[in-house]
Amino acid sequence: RARHAGPPDGGWGWMIVAGCFLVTICTRAVTRCISIFFVEFQAYFGQDYARTAWIHSIVDCATMLCAPLGSLISNHVSCQVGIMLGGLLASTGLILSSFATSLEHLYLSLGVLTGLGFALCYSPAIAMVGKYFNKRKALAYGIAMSGSGIGTFILAPVVQLLIEQFSWRGALLILGGFVLNLCVCGALMRPISLKEDCKTAPELLEQNYVPEKEKQDLKRISICSPLIKLWPHECLCYCSWKEYDFLLMPGFMVLAVSILFMAYGCSPLFVYLVPYALSVGVSHHQAAFLMSILGVIDIIGNITFGWLTDRRCLKKHRYFCYLFAVGMDGLSCLFLPVLQSFPLLVPFSFTFGYFDGAYVTLIPVVTADAVGTPLLSSALGVVYFLHAIPYLVSPPVAGWLVDTTGSYTASFLLCGFSMIFSSALLCFARLAKKIKRTHLPSLSGNTALKQHIWTNGAIAYSVTAELDQRDVEFAVDTNSFSKR
Repeated sequence: RARHAGPPDGGWGWMIVAGCFLVTICTRAVTRCISIFFVEFQAYFGQDYARTAWIHSIVDCATMLCAPLGSLISNHVSCQVGIMLGGLLASTGLILSSFATSLEHLYLSLGVLTGLGFALCYSPAIAMVGKYFNKRKALAYGIAMSGSGIGTFILAPVVQLLIEQFSWRGALLILGGFVLNLCVCGALMRPISLKEDCKTAPELLEQNYVPEKEKQDLKRISICSPLIKLWPHECLCYCSWKEYDFLLMPGFMVLAVSILFMAYGCSPLFVYLVPYALSVGVSHHQAAFLMSILGVIDIIGNITFGWLTDRRCLKKHRYFCYLFAVGMDGLSCLFLPVLQSFPLLVPFSFTFGYFDGAYVTLIPVVTADAVGTPLLSSALGVVYFLHAIPYLVSPPVAGWLVDTTGSYTASFLLCGFSMIFSSALLCFARLAKKIKRTHLPSLSGNTALKQHIWTNGAIAYSVTAELDQRDVEFAVDTNSFSKR
């Protein structure tokens, strides 16, 4: 395992980006293409919109619901082992789905088993990119996440062709073999150890007095190694709690709530775009082509937004770029019910695809900015876990609205307003934070750093928590006296 003072921003990191790129093709692109099977499943099993939509919902839900499991295996076993195991499970699920005799069979094989396999691959691969990149993080994520768009662009017409040539059973069987490439992706994920991942004993147990010599020795060892012999229970409890202490951060809590609404709004469109296009008179090939357009423009959104938000002028405004992209996708959904021909649906695919790629790229970047790189894997597991319930319920709810009203209008309007609310929530939270800072300048001026360390001979003093101004002045005076 290589050890670096900081993310290398290159080198083997580009192979990690390539591996993550392939992972997003084999997971997110394949999940999107399941919507092409929607009409085939509905016709073969003779079921309504709502029941058929559960297949896509369960795949997405299982992928996101089990994301913390993927992070757990990545953190405590190996990222390589987790992704390879996920590839085997996902492939097995798709192959078993090709022999399905009922929708319930597809719920278990294509939904639960394949979704679980995708979960073990997706969040660990994304977290690995964050460990290898810092200065060019958004660009690296833009390239890696563009696999979803490229995969959709290529796979959508290919899957339609496979269905025509080999039926939906043969198409699922071939996809099962294709997804085995996840095992190759897992082999590329070489572990890396960063200096910031290692903690010292004073930081771990918040001791006030630690000899300088011992402190220097502990800096060269990982967080739990020197403490397991002395304080095993305290160490293990601290490590477990420390991985998820970001859950109490106000910034992360607001981001989490907004993600619930964003996930609810974005999922039904990928399920119902093709059926909606067919309902307004678009041919099967044109409907599949709409998914391809959405996919290729998604790529442009991934890379251009990643590159732009790495520029100095926008790097500090990634948060607002993210909420702008989510809001634009919501507005696109509001206009969809009045677009009832192929020439009108093409601009929609361009707009929605571009901003979908934009905010998907920025999700891990915004998460990393909120919790820090060392906690990124665990945080992404929670973020994608939060996608689970919206992904599970939104397509069936949209299908129920279609069955009840006989129109897609209510479904698309609900999706649009949900995403706009997600964006507005983030905007109001940031404005409230700025107003609070403006009206409480004295608080920020009298607040010291969370941790001050100074030395007096061989003794290192570490004070953790906030100090008032008098304590800070006393600390400075003490430090000056010791130097004399």
